[in-house]
Amino acid sequence: MSKKTFEQALAKLEQLVSELEQGQPSLDLSLKKFDEGVQLAAFCGQKLAEARSRAELLLRQEDGGLAAVPFSAADGG
Repeated sequence: MSKKTFEQALAKLEQLVSELEQGQPSLDLSLKKFDEGVQLAAFCGQKLAEARSRAELLLRQEDGGLAAVPFSAADGG
């Protein structure tokens, strides 16, 4: 996948899903679209995982200050 953004991949995935739901393409074309969709879904999942691992939440402390907390610690997971 060449320098595709999350947003571009998600838009293409939504387009493929719509095309497959319409049931118009032949079986071979449907399988190709399904395969492309699986790859796009994996790409989007990877990008979300990367974003989650880098995300930090600023949480107000009892003393009124702010502290950076890793995303996974903030959501209890």
